[in-house]
Amino acid sequence: MSDIIRRDPRAEWIARNRLHPLHAAMQPVQHSWMGPNGVIRKNVHGVGFIGPNGIKRIDRSGAQQGGATKRTAAAEVQLPLHQVPQPAFYISVVPDMVGGRLSSHDRDLLGLAHQLAGSDGAVLAVVFGEHKENAFATAGVDRLLVLGGEEFSGYAPEQRVQGLRAVDNQFNPRHWLLPDSRTGGGELGRRLAAALGERPATRVWQVKGEECIGRAGAGLQDLARPLARLILAAAECAEPVSETRHEALPVELSTSVARSLSRIEDLGAVAVDPGAIPMAEAEFIFSGGNGVKDWDLFHQTAAALGATEGASRVAVDDGFMGRDRQVGASGTWVTARVYVAVGISGAIQHLQGIGACDKVVAINLDPGCDMIKRADLSVIGDSAAILQALIAAVEAYRNEAKRDAA
Repeated sequence: MSDIIRRDPRAEWIARNRLHPLHAAMQPVQHSWMGPNGVIRKNVHGVGFIGPNGIKRIDRSGAQQGGATKRTAAAEVQLPLHQVPQPAFYISVVPDMVGGRLSSHDRDLLGLAHQLAGSDGAVLAVVFGEHKENAFATAGVDRLLVLGGEEFSGYAPEQRVQGLRAVDNQFNPRHWLLPDSRTGGGELGRRLAAALGERPATRVWQVKGEECIGRAGAGLQDLARPLARLILAAAECAEPVSETRHEALPVELSTSVARSLSRIEDLGAVAVDPGAIPMAEAEFIFSGGNGVKDWDLFHQTAAALGATEGASRVAVDDGFMGRDRQVGASGTWVTARVYVAVGISGAIQHLQGIGACDKVVAINLDPGCDMIKRADLSVIGDSAAILQALIAAVEAYRNEAKRDAA
């Protein structure tokens, strides 16, 4: 057989024509790419992906089973258990827990804490109020402290600082880590720094030895300084923990938290127009693609759900949505808590753009498309009928809630 590599003009033409049905299949599978903050991200759904510790990741694509039309779960990998019976010190992490669950920013923060703890220290996560998270063990939490009570609910930064000071007195952590975010961590970290009389390192995106590097100059410069005890870290500050299980043992405070005389009155959340929320900051995105045939119904459903609208590149190119609504590597990288893809097949650029989303819901007629493989929940069927049923379900739920309130 000749060793000469023959070109396939038809395959090259399909690879160039993004509207061809086989276009996505001709694209090379990308196992890693650089994130917006310069950290190399890895595709944990890739076939044969090997982690840094030599552990093979779970294949959820169905490709190893020989068929793309049926999503079958591969054998779960039993991750090694990381135990710290007698911690030499603690690294305290206060995650934002937006919606009661760990966000991608929180998981990056726990990855940094695990890096600082090493083999002798333990990662202590401090959570306020009730939560819905059940994956603290795989996120890298060695000890879990839940500060419940009515005084910590809602917007209560002063009372939460009192709770963190009690944690500081009992556990004396070597480092405090909080997300430098707009969802509470940035403000709480600065309040805690003022209460402890310490200077925090802010917007930290990298830690090297005894030095931390943070953003400065409107994000255009890097500022290096000695490793501080209180660190406010940016997103992608470290790789999340993915190859070890941790005990997440519950701990309690030995003393009660003193009540502070609040000077702030919480009047509740302010209603915000979902359409005015930037795509990169949206928590709930309802995105449409080439499979959406009734765009008026699409907009009605997004309004009924209170979601921010997004779109694939095909829908934007066809003029159904504005360019600022485009999701993907060639549009906006999103980090939504919930991402609903309606009629989107799932090109590699789009999948890259939603890689940091926590939960992905796919509505599509094709059970073998890449978006179905990526989704955590899939609904196979006509999008128009599904959207109408979704609107009816939302209205019924709200009417029932009004009757209960009356």
